[in-house]
Amino acid sequence: MLQRTYMPSFRVATAAREYQAVIERGVLSRAAEYIPKKAGKLFLVTTEDVWRLHGSALNELNAHTLFFPGGESRKRMAEVEALAEQMAEAGADRSSVVIAFGGGIVNDLGGFLASIFMRGVPVLQIPTTLLSQVDAAVGGKTGANLRHGKNLVGTFHQPLAVLIDPDVIATLPDREYRAGLYEIIKCGIIRDTGLFETFETQRDRVLAKDPAVADQIIAAAVRIKAEVVSADEKEGDLRRILNFGHTIGHALEAETEYTRLLHGEAVAFGMVAAARLAVDVVGLPPSEAERIATVTAAYGPIPDLAGIEPERLFARLTGDKKTVQGKVHFVLPPRIGEVKIVSGVAKDGIISAIEWALEHYAGAHAAA
Repeated sequence: MLQRTYMPSFRVATAAREYQAVIERGVLSRAAEYIPKKAGKLFLVTTEDVWRLHGSALNELNAHTLFFPGGESRKRMAEVEALAEQMAEAGADRSSVVIAFGGGIVNDLGGFLASIFMRGVPVLQIPTTLLSQVDAAVGGKTGANLRHGKNLVGTFHQPLAVLIDPDVIATLPDREYRAGLYEIIKCGIIRDTGLFETFETQRDRVLAKDPAVADQIIAAAVRIKAEVVSADEKEGDLRRILNFGHTIGHALEAETEYTRLLHGEAVAFGMVAAARLAVDVVGLPPSEAERIATVTAAYGPIPDLAGIEPERLFARLTGDKKTVQGKVHFVLPPRIGEVKIVSGVAKDGIISAIEWALEHYAGAHAAA
């Protein structure tokens, strides 16, 4: 008999919907409890590998399974249309519910599909990677990529609930797991010094997926995301702090055509560059920038970035969705645990920060 391990459930309260982000080992087996009693047909969007590993836990839902090919390069409008056509062919209507069951790409794309099918049907988010558990599944952001940039097409569509089962991270490849850790490190840098210090002092236990530490850091990150989204659903101001590391990170993903790095790895690079930029712009002590870079590198490596040109990366920044009226906005920490949003940063400073981050990662690969 499955034994439940009870953990926190965090309330996300937005103008659109109030729901729970449930963190509980074994919660996949209780997914049916989060489907409305009057729901019509269920459509489960997933990938073949996730279904093979964890699909049996959802068999009782009796859902139509829609397989997405997976991969950032396939996170495109054509795939959304293909999934919508399958739903229509299977008799979906406004009472239908979409279940996004997979990593962050599936959460984003499944949520987007739900938000636009018949002008909006409910979605239940069930994230299966660490990165999606602490980021993509919580907060209602959905999206698809364009050739020009990441998530440039999307909606805000809050889910019925988010079901986070830490047991599933046991099946993650080490690289996928580390990619999720970078997003949690981000949460420590922007809002929780204690969480950041956990990564400094508990590296071996974190990398070993020690349940006590893993559950602690997941809960801390989800708590922060829930608090921020509840205060600012549509990124009017506060929610933008969650973009720390993402501005340059998204540019790096686009520059490498979404084939060279995982999202979390690109964010890791972006965080290191942003930390160096923060030294000049908001007065972060250089020792703290080094501290951020050191802790981030401790959970690497990320792929070799040889051949990345700072000028080309800078040119990508203006195409990011966080750019407003031609001004690139950065989230920068004056100290660990606090960030500010700044714009109008000089090109030379941005280039210098990118170069510093590239040198940092080149050195890390040389040491390895």
